[in-house]
Amino acid sequence: MHRALRDKEDTARNPQYDIYLVGVGGQGVLTIGDLIAGAAMETGLSVNFYPTKGMAQRGGSVKVQVRLGREVVGPQIPEQKADLVIAMERSEALKAVRYVKPGGDFLLYGHVWEPTKVMLGKAAYPTVEQVSERIRQAGGELHYLDPENLPRRDGAPLPANVYVLGAAVGRTGLGRILDVETVVGVVTGRWEKYAAVNERAFRAGLEADVDGA
Repeated sequence: MHRALRDKEDTARNPQYDIYLVGVGGQGVLTIGDLIAGAAMETGLSVNFYPTKGMAQRGGSVKVQVRLGREVVGPQIPEQKADLVIAMERSEALKAVRYVKPGGDFLLYGHVWEPTKVMLGKAAYPTVEQVSERIRQAGGELHYLDPENLPRRDGAPLPANVYVLGAAVGRTGLGRILDVETVVGVVTGRWEKYAAVNERAFRAGLEADVDGA
């Protein structure tokens, strides 16, 4: 078989897809990456999972890179090459803009975690409009989730990270890579005690309203 044809068929069976995730400690960013990796392995895709944590405390910067469909690959997604960026915090999103490829998806959950300088009035915090404009300038397809719309159950908010994962599968190209029910199986199997809550959060994310902010 001609090498180019063989490579094309291999890509069809094992599509290459790079995901860059950012947020702050306590948001479950690592868990989103881990669930994506688990679902991809269930699907039969090769997975490379690279988590990086900043300050080992709540509020510290966290990033995860998940590279699917690549047998041999480095840990760093090149700038402007991520098929999907998921940002769980507004200011952290700015650090990830340079990674989204032109035409790639950028899912922004607009949570605000103000650093000390902002709280003391010594620095400004980016507005949704400012972050959105940067994403558009980079050529990213913005999908915005308003934290105010996070569903609740018995007065308590559903897990935001699982909700965001649902939105990623339902509203971005990730849904062409991962089957919904495969992801549901991984999510509910991870924490059997909270299976019903997490499935509800995931399915709410699948149907979540996203806009270009």
